Amino acid sequence: MLYLKSANFEDIEKEWQFQRDIPSEEDSFINEYHDIGREDFNTVLDTIIEQSRGVHLPEGYVPQTIFYLWNDNEIVGTFHLRHYLCESLMNGAGHIGYYIAPEYRGMGYATNGLKLILEEARKTIPEKEIFLRCDKDNTASLKVMLNNKGYIHHEDEYKYYVRIAK
Repeated sequence: MLYLKSANFEDIEKEWQFQRDIPSEEDSFINEYHDIGREDFNTVLDTIIEQSRGVHLPEGYVPQTIFYLWNDNEIVGTFHLRHYLCESLMNGAGHIGYYIAPEYRGMGYATNGLKLILEEARKTIPEKEIFLRCDKDNTASLKVMLNNKGYIHHEDEYKYYVRIAK
């Protein structure tokens, strides 16, 4: 069964293993915790949970909840939901960022995971549309967004900026 679960201490071992194995950057998905040690992840997880509540946010940041996409007992991806947009997010990464582990790509996890996170976004965000973006050479991600009723709002030389109705 496929489901989303927000970052939590109950699942810390699997969350840590998944998070440390995500590259530091891939297709504009930034992972600050690549190769993080287990002990350091305790502090990081506490910060992740606090920041989802709007506590201890760096200047210019907005609250963000990190969800892990689970297939039964296995984490297959992660989805980041920003609770609202500031100007840099409105013109940049948008409300949602996501990553699916390479061994699970092409199996529908991104499409179904995005569908699940969109349900969360519709409960959380104040904007009338949900903002996403992807690299132009990441056609799989664009397809995932379009399969979830997204449309290309605009583009630049490197990125597609997609909107999905709330």
